[in-house]
Amino acid sequence: MGTMTPSGALRTGLEKQGIGIGDEVIVPAYCDSEVAAAVRETGALPVFADIDPGSLCIDPTSVAEAVNERTAAVIPVHLFGHPADMVCLHALAQHHGMKVVEPGTPALVSSVETARRRQHADFLSARLTGVIVPRAAAGVRHGYEQYVVRVPGNGRPDRDAFKHALRARGVCCHVPVRTPVHRLPEFRTDVRLPETERAVGECLALPLEASMTRRELQRIVSACNALGGLLMEPAC
Repeated sequence: MGTMTPSGALRTGLEKQGIGIGDEVIVPAYCDSEVAAAVRETGALPVFADIDPGSLCIDPTSVAEAVNERTAAVIPVHLFGHPADMVCLHALAQHHGMKVVEPGTPALVSSVETARRRQHADFLSARLTGVIVPRAAAGVRHGYEQYVVRVPGNGRPDRDAFKHALRARGVCCHVPVRTPVHRLPEFRTDVRLPETERAVGECLALPLEASMTRRELQRIVSACNALGGLLMEPAC
């Protein structure tokens, strides 16, 4: 028997909760489309909520605004190693009589590897200029599965120019979410998610592996800091 895909496991989890046709399930749009696809496969309707600009995870306030009498569940996505605000989400779910269905068990990573990534993240965060570095919410331990910064220029062209310039300097960076799910043709809606749209235009994932050396990290810092002052200038 083949291994169940993440979307298949999530669909099964939703179905076990009795969620299906006629139900609505609140999901983030700043992630891949598998979560929304799993909801749709049950016959339920995915409803998109905005993200918290700090954690980049689904914002409980936006979730609360999306709840109605058809809302059956909310699906938090723990993004880039930062957990969603589960305390607030569970409180919301209890208040409104809905379920919290997590998309799956995170991959097991050794505590040594996680600690090493956190050390690397601290090194980068203390030295990077010209970009907004990631920060963990109070009381939260960020796992830094990806090290995602913001390039606070004049929109997506500045972030993309920064990305191309870094790649030209040998830094293998990438845009973590190119298009939010609520803007994909198969899920397109008119809902306004300003923080999601802003993150899509500004976020860039820099390389961060537990095995990286201090020299490799310093190379990232040097490349970013050399570009920051040039690409962050506002357009005339």
